[in-house]
Amino acid sequence: MEERAPSEVVFDLCVIGAGPGGYVAAIRAAQLGMKVACVEKNERLGGTCLNIGCIPSKALLESSERYLEASRHLRVHGIHVEGVSLDLEAMMQRKKSIVEGLTRGISFLFKKNKITRFQGYGRILSAGEVAVEEPDGTKEIVRCRRILIATGSEVAIPSGLEPDGRHVITSTEALELERVPRHLVIIGAGVIGLELGSVWRRLGARVTLIELLPRILNGFDHELADAAQKSLAGQGLEFIVGARVKSAAVRGDDVFVSFVDSEKKDQEIQCDKLLVCVGRRPFVEGLGLRGLGIALDDAGRIAVDDHYETSVKGIFAIGDVIAGPMLAHKAEDEGIAAVERMAGIAGHVRYDAIPSVVYTSPEIAAVGATEERLKEEGRTYRRGTFPFSANGRAKAMGQTEGFVKLLADARSDALLGAHIIGPRAGDLIAELVIGMECGASAEDIARSAHAHPSLAEVVREAAFGVDDRRIHL
Repeated sequence: MEERAPSEVVFDLCVIGAGPGGYVAAIRAAQLGMKVACVEKNERLGGTCLNIGCIPSKALLESSERYLEASRHLRVHGIHVEGVSLDLEAMMQRKKSIVEGLTRGISFLFKKNKITRFQGYGRILSAGEVAVEEPDGTKEIVRCRRILIATGSEVAIPSGLEPDGRHVITSTEALELERVPRHLVIIGAGVIGLELGSVWRRLGARVTLIELLPRILNGFDHELADAAQKSLAGQGLEFIVGARVKSAAVRGDDVFVSFVDSEKKDQEIQCDKLLVCVGRRPFVEGLGLRGLGIALDDAGRIAVDDHYETSVKGIFAIGDVIAGPMLAHKAEDEGIAAVERMAGIAGHVRYDAIPSVVYTSPEIAAVGATEERLKEEGRTYRRGTFPFSANGRAKAMGQTEGFVKLLADARSDALLGAHIIGPRAGDLIAELVIGMECGASAEDIARSAHAHPSLAEVVREAAFGVDDRRIHL
């Protein structure tokens, strides 16, 4: 292996990883006048989210929803479409072109902000040096004043369910299937499982989700999760909850999945594709953390202080490799806050105001405390709800399923949590995130004018409901 001499250039910051957290941090650092290097192992920038996660899955969700609408739901609008057919290859090509366009956009932003990009695996030698092993085997040493680890996460694989890329697959392969599965079984009914299950169900597959816990969407408000399960079951998704998968065996072109059901009975289900979606784990392999003495927590994540600095001075970490939800926008906020603090600016992340969104139909979105958490903490609160079925805009759209639920402190009226299932929930939640960031009360939301007719009026009516004064119900 050829090893080049350390670079003569000393960078102010070397970011390892060019996913949402890493590339956003690099850009913000450059804006603040830092000379920035970014090390990324893949040829394309954007990380898991852009290349094999958030963006391609949303492209397929949009396409599959359009297909379902054209084949089944336009008639009610007086639009008659005959001979609707699926061109899966074209659908996949559209997804690919969206991803490629966005990755080119990040490359442009790197050039615009004069960020030096190194392709290869990064290994931290010290707080001031990163070794980059390039695709051709060449090793280059990047010298820097600070290092920011933003290497993200990878799919967690339980023992006995190792993917073969053909019959037993991960979310990566589920976004690249060349034909619609006959029967897709998904282990895990979290965000990824529900979104990918929705895609392939709309395109014609039988879809069964097996979940270890007694309900889907662990961590979401129970009322919201129960409503989501009922809605998705109505769309044809099958759920087996409270079940523990033991093993999977490939025989011929089928997979036989053995599990113990909620009544502790052994069961087996047969499918042609098994998708393992049980979560993700921090990707820290090859970084050299142990040799540097960088402390990890009990979950194998990098421990950081309030400035995102690790136990080794000058080395920082953000995103999926540290504690907190594994969300692209959480990593972005941490990246901005980390480099701003390096520059002496008071950057911050308010963790109880980070939204979570599931892009199924209807969409599901939440921010802040759930009712279950408030009860566990013994906090007194008031709640207000309002259904989309009583909203004029939702009726005009033909999307009346779902509701908005707001939780407010019983004494101060401060917003504590917001939970939405319904059309455009992922967009509607933003108003409530801003409200929580700014310390708004339910009364502040209720007293603010919302355009009529709009879906946002459901949010306002839910705020009215906190004080038991809903207008249109």
